[in-house]
Amino acid sequence: MKKYSFLGPLLAVVFPYFVFEVFHSGLFKDWVISMPKGHFYMVSLVSILASIFAIAVGVAGRRIRNIKISFLSLSFLSLGIMFSIHGLSTPHFILGISDLPGIAAQLSMILATFWIYLSSIPSDNPIVEFFTRVQGYLVPVWTVALSVVCLMLMMNDHIVHFLPLNSKPLNIILTCVTLLLNGVTIYRYYQSYRFTRFPLQLAIVYSSGWLLVSQLIMVRGVLWSFSWWIYHFLLLAAMIVMMIGLVKQYAVKGTLSESIRSLFTNDPIERITNSIGPSVKALVTATDKKDAYTAGHTFRVTMYALKLAEELHLNPEQQRAIVQGGLVHDVGKISVPDPILNKPGKLSPDERRLIERHPIDGYEMCRGLGFMKEELGIIRSHHEKWDGSGYPDKLKGKNIPYFARIMAVVDVYDALTSERSYRKAWEHAEAMKFITDNKGSHFDPECVHAWEQLCIRNPSVYQYPAHTFKDQPTIRKISSIY
Repeated sequence: MKKYSFLGPLLAVVFPYFVFEVFHSGLFKDWVISMPKGHFYMVSLVSILASIFAIAVGVAGRRIRNIKISFLSLSFLSLGIMFSIHGLSTPHFILGISDLPGIAAQLSMILATFWIYLSSIPSDNPIVEFFTRVQGYLVPVWTVALSVVCLMLMMNDHIVHFLPLNSKPLNIILTCVTLLLNGVTIYRYYQSYRFTRFPLQLAIVYSSGWLLVSQLIMVRGVLWSFSWWIYHFLLLAAMIVMMIGLVKQYAVKGTLSESIRSLFTNDPIERITNSIGPSVKALVTATDKKDAYTAGHTFRVTMYALKLAEELHLNPEQQRAIVQGGLVHDVGKISVPDPILNKPGKLSPDERRLIERHPIDGYEMCRGLGFMKEELGIIRSHHEKWDGSGYPDKLKGKNIPYFARIMAVVDVYDALTSERSYRKAWEHAEAMKFITDNKGSHFDPECVHAWEQLCIRNPSVYQYPAHTFKDQPTIRKISSIY
């Protein structure tokens, strides 16, 4: 399983601030670079890029009932509009010397941070629910209101005296709030990125980090000094990264609306399909062509396994490995002849041996495709038993890969509760009794206990997959999502 370190985003935050401190503290000469026109052009470029991103997100998400897309658009719209006032009020460019540039810059940071933070929190949060009720009016009303405020500020720059955002202790309080909200945003988007690997989520992580650093430099920097200019370059970099992230996200999903919608989906099917790579998709397609039951079974098992992994507090990389391994855990059955695979009666010893080769066949197939150790462990060992009586390697207890032990519980559960040509599906209670009766012999007791608690607390965990994939081929469902 590939590890994705937080080192990159951390360095992106720490290094520019370190450079700022080196010059600001006087360790190196902090040159004065008074370039009003250069400042205007740089700020204008940041504002234009932020506005383009906001419009692209807003247009793509206009028909999608997802408030978080509106929040994302509002964040960069706020930055684009308000930061333009920072540029237009550049001292000795259009207006004279006033507090408006600093106030506008502060407002742009606060508003952008607030909206992007809202895009990262759960949809059932009371604040999010409040805005959901007025989602249709949110973007246009906010755009008009913010534009009117900016026009008033430009025409009457003296009114900024009523907004002492550059004065203590208010600037310190706002800085602390901005840092906190950006920190939470970075954490939540990075956690999502670890599971989905969506480029735009990583871009938001970096951009929020640079907003955080920009706020610190903005409060502590000295006008026109080299160290003060750093935050302007950071904001420009943030906008460039967001545009690159949007383009790469488009390449992943194929359409702009799907690219944006996929960032915030809560649908468990989409969570799985959004996180799998091309090789897994190809194998799922091949499995479906071979046997529609096996394909439906693997998708249900993957949904169960993902929920069980969350219950066991696996991290996002581990959850991703569970998904990848779950979808291909039975891919070795491609090599099993159809008459044996779908035989309604009892299998002969030779037929049983052939069936029991599918974990090895799947393992060899996926090993050649570059699957990681954790996924390969699921494929090879999901039929091993806790007491060592399973196959193909007779592994026992904790010698069985942990993810394979998780998969074993939900794999058997789905096999028992699925309709087959040679028997009827068991009821949930019957299947759970079998699993609990075999705790400590067939199954890892810890995994069984977690599955029991999960099913009791949230019955939809086992009801939704069973209903969704009961009568339709899995690949048709996947194709409708892509």
